[in-house]
Amino acid sequence: MAVTIARLHGAPGKDVFDVVKPISLYAASMALCLSACTFGPDYRRPMVAVPQSFTAGVAWRRADANPQGAISSTWWTSYRDPQLTALIGRAMAANPGIEAQQAADRVAHAVVAANVAGLFPTVAGTLTADKAGPSGGNNLFNPASFQPAFGSTLSASWELDLWGKVRRQIQSSRAAAEASDAELAGERLSITSSVAAAYFQLRQADVDTELLRHQERIDSELLGMTKAAFTQGAASNDQVLSAQNTLEAAIAARENTEAAREQYEHAIAVLVGVPPETFHLAPDPAYRFVVPDIPVSVPSELLERRYDVVSAERTAAAASAQIGVAIAAFFPSLSLSAEFGLESNMLGQLFSLPNQYWILGPTLAPTFFEGGARRAALGEARATFDQDAATYRQTVLAAFQSVEDSLSTLDHLRQQARAFAGVYDGSSALFASQKAQLEAGTASRQNVLGQQLTLLQAQQSLTDTQALMVQDSVGLIKNLGGGWQWHGKPGLAPPPPAPRVPRVPMSPTDH
Repeated sequence: MAVTIARLHGAPGKDVFDVVKPISLYAASMALCLSACTFGPDYRRPMVAVPQSFTAGVAWRRADANPQGAISSTWWTSYRDPQLTALIGRAMAANPGIEAQQAADRVAHAVVAANVAGLFPTVAGTLTADKAGPSGGNNLFNPASFQPAFGSTLSASWELDLWGKVRRQIQSSRAAAEASDAELAGERLSITSSVAAAYFQLRQADVDTELLRHQERIDSELLGMTKAAFTQGAASNDQVLSAQNTLEAAIAARENTEAAREQYEHAIAVLVGVPPETFHLAPDPAYRFVVPDIPVSVPSELLERRYDVVSAERTAAAASAQIGVAIAAFFPSLSLSAEFGLESNMLGQLFSLPNQYWILGPTLAPTFFEGGARRAALGEARATFDQDAATYRQTVLAAFQSVEDSLSTLDHLRQQARAFAGVYDGSSALFASQKAQLEAGTASRQNVLGQQLTLLQAQQSLTDTQALMVQDSVGLIKNLGGGWQWHGKPGLAPPPPAPRVPRVPMSPTDH
């Protein structure tokens, strides 16, 4: 339903603005009064039951979403490894997954800008030049009978946000953009933690490969001794076969470890955005694993920066605003339009006052029947919010579970490392005793080699446990949303270097 308030042609001595101004002021005043209405529920964060502390005794407090904390976090520096820091820097700059998520984030913010534009009027202009002729007769085919026609229009239209539809849409898109920000932070955290995990697995393979080579040499020497004893009748064929099997098992374990190292190297190459064949990390068999100390209190990291929690909460907020959009659709839309035009068959007189005209009027567009589509859309919006709210609650609970799992695993690995350290110390003492007995002539070289092999296996168990502790700490940092250290806030002091595990001698006579 359209109503034309004014259609005036200019005339000498008559100022068209004398008529248009009162109408425009009235319409603007009415729009300002009515545009204060906003339908739909105001968003409240869904409630979820959360524990007061973790099982491991780590305290926490609930806080507002802050995905920027995860973006600016440099948690990987706590591992005191410049090469790891450099690799993560390369991944942050060149990983295609991060680039894709950055583009998606720009799209989300562009949607916000487009929705904000809906609050403002649209202004357009045209300029035409054509020829008009008679409608019939022989002159229809005579080009000389056509007269030139020139025209110019400037039009403006503005759909008033009487019921808050546009404002709710802006709220929804902004919440969606914040969810996209969290997804970007999550993608960065996922990539950086994947680089760190693969890197530490690669270093674990370096250490294991060196220890397995030592074991392989000892097993080879023991096999030679057993074969010599068999030749002299001092050993059975079964003992020879057993020694052979032990050597073959050591070779197979080394080959498997080296294959795994190559795969970790390939994974790191892809994460930093380069082809695997062009990427190589030099082995470091003496690598020391540093496990950052977990602070006594982890203040708010879980709900403050964990990207999936933030994203789920912002998605629920966006869905809540969409309920208001669906409710506003039940009410008619009101648009104000204005058009200023110029018409003349002479270009030189186009801008003279008699050739001017104005059109100003509102357009009220109610919908009388749509088969229940709006009611269905409202039901869909409410159901979507209920779904997203439930997803948020589930995400929070899953977040606490993952942190509990990481804390529990890390605690048991610490206990395991202490036990293996005791085994290593005991094996070192026994190896020293066997060496002393060999020098005194009361022990055989074969006994010393056997004890040295036991010591190597104890060292491997200890270093593997330390490597698993480091890898689990990366998982814990990821589960906490990016660690407990970030730019502009106090963090942890760099942890002390992990104690170096003494290198086991290659030969019973080495010191």
